[in-house]
Amino acid sequence: MNPMQDLSNRVAVVGVGNTRYGDFPDVSDYALGAQAFKLALDDCGLEKNAVDGLLTCRVPFYAHMGEILGLNPRWTMTLPGHGRMSGMAITEAMLALETGAANYVALIYTNIGRSRRMNYGGDEFATFWDPWGLTSPGASHGLMFRMHMERYGTTTRQLGEVSVAFRNNAILNPDAVMRKPITLDDHSAARRIVGPLGLLDYCLVNDGAVCMILTTRDRAADLSKPPVLISGVGARDAFERSAIGNFDQEFWYDEVREAGTNAYQMAGVTHDDIDALMCYDNFTPTVLFSLEGLGFCERGEAGVFVENGALGLNGRLPTNTDGGHLSNSYMQGWALNVEAVRQLRGECGARQVADCEVVQYVAATPCTRSIIYTKG
Repeated sequence: MNPMQDLSNRVAVVGVGNTRYGDFPDVSDYALGAQAFKLALDDCGLEKNAVDGLLTCRVPFYAHMGEILGLNPRWTMTLPGHGRMSGMAITEAMLALETGAANYVALIYTNIGRSRRMNYGGDEFATFWDPWGLTSPGASHGLMFRMHMERYGTTTRQLGEVSVAFRNNAILNPDAVMRKPITLDDHSAARRIVGPLGLLDYCLVNDGAVCMILTTRDRAADLSKPPVLISGVGARDAFERSAIGNFDQEFWYDEVREAGTNAYQMAGVTHDDIDALMCYDNFTPTVLFSLEGLGFCERGEAGVFVENGALGLNGRLPTNTDGGHLSNSYMQGWALNVEAVRQLRGECGARQVADCEVVQYVAATPCTRSIIYTKG
């Protein structure tokens, strides 16, 4: 049994907010975080002074963020800016709420990577990755996908299906950074970055911020938006196999399978019940790895699964309906969790999934996490 089973449907997301995404050289990460926080408060109608828990991610100094917001929380946590942290942060906030350490927790993520030209890889991580030739996350994911190609016959054309589907979803999202249509031929012709991956297989690094406000289900009833319940969570880390450059020759299959199974069992659903999937897509291959681990298809068959627009709004499994990291913006999982909430509220306009009642988030990384959200 999932050790967190008793927390099923006891915690709700009640407020979400995000800034615009783009290039904002004159705006600090703290200012972006404050904007997202205010939008999340306005979203749920909560008074600022009620917030007594603060979790920050990729924020330089949590105390200064609290100072700017005018908060004196009872519970505080700060996490580094790795993409895997969003799912971990939400789970930690659940525990804080369940134990009474806080009544209302604001989770704030900020990123100023585009305007400040921050690198993900290269010299920043030279001592960690260079001895194995994996000088960036793209290099390790490119090598993993090459292994997938050799084992299962997966093609770069099938990777293109992921890029095209997410771009088509982004076209329906007025706030997405990239809304220009692309085709499979565009994907094939795009400049190679680390073979076999090309430009359209990479996420979009931008400036922006996201805030989520969580509370208990009972308290959620007093706020202005219908609560979105956290019905299931699952987790599994893979430090032993993934210590070198975020590379795993098994594509985190066992980790995704265990995290997904635990989340499904806790929520009382299966992958057949999922109306929309929010899948961490730092690179297109990660989506294929996630689909196989979660059991949406057999191992080695994700390439075939995504063909013919399967991940589009009208496909068999609407995925990353906001455009994801590939076309909306790389908010390291945070925006995908916000999109899950908005889909369940029915707030997504042209990209709304019909009759959406169960949405899953998954991040296949060395710290794999999965979350099942349901309508309250």
